Amino acid sequence: MNQSMTTVNRKDKTEQWRSVLNDLYDKFQDHGQQAVKDYDDEAIHQARVNCRKLMTLMRILDPEQQTGLLPVFKKAQKRLGKVRDADVLIDAFKDRRKQSKEEGHGDEADLLKAAIEEHKEQRQFYRKKLVKKLPKLQGKKLKRQWKDFMDNQLPTLAIQADVNRMMRELEIAYDQKKQVYRQTAKAEGIEAAETLDSLHKVRIAAKELRYTAEAAEFALNSKFRDHEETYKKIQKELGTINDTHVWIESLEELDAKEMGVDEEVRTRFVDKLRAEMIAAIQEQQRAI
Repeated sequence: MNQSMTTVNRKDKTEQWRSVLNDLYDKFQDHGQQAVKDYDDEAIHQARVNCRKLMTLMRILDPEQQTGLLPVFKKAQKRLGKVRDADVLIDAFKDRRKQSKEEGHGDEADLLKAAIEEHKEQRQFYRKKLVKKLPKLQGKKLKRQWKDFMDNQLPTLAIQADVNRMMRELEIAYDQKKQVYRQTAKAEGIEAAETLDSLHKVRIAAKELRYTAEAAEFALNSKFRDHEETYKKIQKELGTINDTHVWIESLEELDAKEMGVDEEVRTRFVDKLRAEMIAAIQEQQRAI
């Protein structure tokens, strides 16, 4: 009786994993094909989201990378991520440009217009790479690998998977990165490059916890499922800080002469962004 129940439980667990994985894989394939067809923003976003969830679950199921699937998803994620990050940055600069125009800062609006044009050129380069690389990554070889994984490897890997242990390990890593950030901020100051790098690592750790809790919700204890919203909030707040840092770096990298950018306007606007970033960091000090 016990042996029979164990067999049933194992089968149920495998089928649970199979259902979730196949759903993510199908969405990754469908949205990925749409993304290379017309560069649809939402298709690129959804292909990336589902690819990221597949990566998260494969790290849990296949830590030794026996299936060979994780490297394929990583390459796809890289290509999708480059285009998606460019989409997000361009949209953010468009919103900020609109704000600058409404506030009567025409010089800032001109600067942002130049930045938008520069990043549109970069995005076009990334789009071409996506069209060239993604169909091959999603092609016949992956489909054969996926079928072999589902038919032959998943049952054993699903039984061995311990999502709750993974979450505990990720929480420990997150706490350690917070401690490093606090020490670095105290020693170097919150504006230092080392401090911002440590803060970025805290955000990545929170993001990994959130993604794992989200993707593996079906296999988690309620304690960890309840933590998803907490990490989502932390990731979002730290993401705003990181985004501002990315804006600053991208504006500083602009070739002022080539783009016809007024150097004084850029310096003034970057200083404004840096002040906003520092204020946001100070606001988050208690939570970190």
